[in-house]
Amino acid sequence: RSSYSCCYFVLPCCFFDFHGKYSRRQSKKTQYREYLDFVAQVGFVCGFHVEEDCLRIPSTKRVSFIGKTRTYPPTEYALIDKQITQFINDRRTCAVVMCGRGVGFNHKDHCDGVCREAGSERPEQETETAGTAWMPEFQPREKVEQIRNCASLPREFVDDVVLKVANLLLNASPPKSCSDMQSGDRNAWNRGESLSLKEVAEHLNKETLKRLKSEYGGLQTLLKNNHQVFEVLNGRVHIRDWRKEKPSSETKPEVKRRLSAEAFKTRLCWFFIHHPDGCSLPSESCPYAHGTEDLR
Repeated sequence: RSSYSCCYFVLPCCFFDFHGKYSRRQSKKTQYREYLDFVAQVGFVCGFHVEEDCLRIPSTKRVSFIGKTRTYPPTEYALIDKQITQFINDRRTCAVVMCGRGVGFNHKDHCDGVCREAGSERPEQETETAGTAWMPEFQPREKVEQIRNCASLPREFVDDVVLKVANLLLNASPPKSCSDMQSGDRNAWNRGESLSLKEVAEHLNKETLKRLKSEYGGLQTLLKNNHQVFEVLNGRVHIRDWRKEKPSSETKPEVKRRLSAEAFKTRLCWFFIHHPDGCSLPSESCPYAHGTEDLR
């Protein structure tokens, strides 16, 4: 709708309409197929020759639509824009009625079909013409989206939380016997205990939790970002035991193995510096540097 020369590509995923979640209207199709037909319908209403393609990506939702050419000449642009406006308003009316009354609708599958409550008339104030606001209540994202995945938090703050949580897990484990410590048995390396995210949060101060709450995923995201130290499984936090990690040659393709090799020992080993038993791996096997002299 932005211009006559506009082309588009869309990969439908989540089931949403213009004003909320998409409501199913047919039981003979799968929800995915029905939604794909709706997205294609939007393209037809907007005056595009809609082409469908299936992407070669590892996803169950890989059907895409491409609109490269129009079904009408440039001289009819204003007329088509009015039709688009009516289509949007009709769907908005249906969304309100469905939410408020839970009634059925007469619906056509064709590109000229509109969703209307039987016998209802659209309020005159909802009629928009070309040149006015498309959807006055629509709020787009900011041009510069704020990064809120804990990556922009100060390093000192992150390191402090990591150390506190790690010590919490390590201290929850029963102390090793003197014989184990003297024998230097690597199996006696303190792996700590696992705690739920809720239990971990209860041991952090309010100021820390408040700061994490403003980030997407909060505490869980911060711990997952620190993959070297923690493993978060089914809502429980564990100290990562690198002895159990499979070699990259077994789990990664050639390109990723090359990238891993380039990143080998480019960061200091957290366990070598902070863990009371040191690192569970010898220096030559650990992907992280055991001291500054070991850095690449």
